[in-house]
Amino acid sequence: MNQTPAPAVTAYRALALQTRTEAVNGLAPGDARTAMAASITRIGAQMAAAQRWVGSDLRLVVLPEYVLTGFPMGEPLERWRDMAALAPDGPEYEALSTIASDLGLHVSGNAYESDPNFPELYFQASFVIDPSGEVVLRYRRLHSLYSPSPYDVWDRYLEIYGMDAVLPVARTEIGNLACIASEEILYPELARALALRGAEVFCHSTSEISSPALTPKEIGRRARAIENLAYVVSANSGGLHGIPIPGDSTSGGSKVLDFEGRVLAEAAGGESIVASAELDLTALRRYRARPGMGNLLSRVKPGLWAGEYGRHDIERPNGLAGRAPERAWFARRQQESIGRLPH
Repeated sequence: MNQTPAPAVTAYRALALQTRTEAVNGLAPGDARTAMAASITRIGAQMAAAQRWVGSDLRLVVLPEYVLTGFPMGEPLERWRDMAALAPDGPEYEALSTIASDLGLHVSGNAYESDPNFPELYFQASFVIDPSGEVVLRYRRLHSLYSPSPYDVWDRYLEIYGMDAVLPVARTEIGNLACIASEEILYPELARALALRGAEVFCHSTSEISSPALTPKEIGRRARAIENLAYVVSANSGGLHGIPIPGDSTSGGSKVLDFEGRVLAEAAGGESIVASAELDLTALRRYRARPGMGNLLSRVKPGLWAGEYGRHDIERPNGLAGRAPERAWFARRQQESIGRLPH
């Protein structure tokens, strides 16, 4: 997954495609699959139009979080898995791969995903598909309040996939790409770990409340860019429809940030291709190689913090190992973790 050729393109345009999400909640599994296929067709047409509008140097498109389905609203895990989770070798990924190949784009997105090694669960996965149609990166979200994560079946997951699959970085012709899902932009440890593995561009699929005021995730985007000297391409929903929550509650604010935390382009509300800007990898690499106080990545002390972090027992791994998953467990887990916080 990480053995793709060294970067060949040092400057190109990236787009955070702010497209609407049609929720599948309440649909029968077959109808949900039909709705997802229609969403893929619509998004593919939008990417093709964006390529004509932005220009032939558009090489990376990032899609919003759970763009094909929306999020579960209390459905039992097995029902959401059956109606909304993509199979890694299933028709939805195949259709997305065809779009990436036809347009010659790297496409990053986010979806719920099944795994034959954990048939009772699903994960929330972020992915990158390259212009050949190959999925060159698959990241399963590690911090999720109400969905299973690899950490919930940690020992078995590591045995099957190894740590490189937990924190993947794809070395592509457009630089070293990594994915961060939604609120995980608030966890500095994740972005730092990916940067230490070589990540230069964070593909951030999100679906969040947007506001003219600084939100926690907006602060997180800027901080992660500055701390890690990395570009952030952050795609928010262009509306979320089909559930009782007002559709434009999650709309607007898609953006591209440079490696000093500057906003290069930003979209207002609704569906939009405004959040497009040039990524200059030569400038990024030059900055990372430059001595000075601003080179924060060169000044980290991983050995110091590894020992300190390891002393603390907060959220524990393997909570779903050998356990039938049910929604109420997630709330109990957090309450137990709160009880272990220092007082």
